[in-house]
Amino acid sequence: MYRLRLFASRHSRSFERIYTLLEGAMVAMDPVFRRVGYRRVEAVLTPIERLVKSLLFDCRMCGQCVLSSTGMSCPMNCPKGLRNGPCGGVRPGGFCEVKPQMRCVWVEAWSGATRMRHGEQISIVLPPVDHSLKGSSAWLRAAREKAEVRRAAKEAQRTTLARAFDDAREHEPSSAPLAPEPETSVEASRERRT
Repeated sequence: MYRLRLFASRHSRSFERIYTLLEGAMVAMDPVFRRVGYRRVEAVLTPIERLVKSLLFDCRMCGQCVLSSTGMSCPMNCPKGLRNGPCGGVRPGGFCEVKPQMRCVWVEAWSGATRMRHGEQISIVLPPVDHSLKGSSAWLRAAREKAEVRRAAKEAQRTTLARAFDDAREHEPSSAPLAPEPETSVEASRERRT
């Protein structure tokens, strides 16, 4: 597993592309996932995610995957549990202070991030681990959050256009002034409402 973990960080750009495609597909599947129910989807997806990520990244299934911002090197593999960079005890050659036979997770993370398209994300300070999410699907959570943001933006755009149309007719009439409504049509519409 250790060799696969090193392979993943050395080929971080390829894994970044794969993850981007996977996330895009999952965001597109949001309407289906909502219909089926995210809990049911998670019950199916979590074992698959656990298998793939444990083989490739030696994943601990923390539920808050940051592989895409840490050069495809999982910070949960750090013996000290450091989530935002290496400790002061990195040995010469980039080896771990606690496990001298293992390369420092953060040395690998920085190396992997330099190969990635969005490698600058490694400089973003990560929040502490929320242990209540342990064992849940980080893939599904990330896709769901992006789908919710897209839905909210789409709804905001739709309602903004709807509100703007009514205001535009009142404040900025077209080149020809609007003709007043005939009284009969106004009265007829009032009668229909009541």
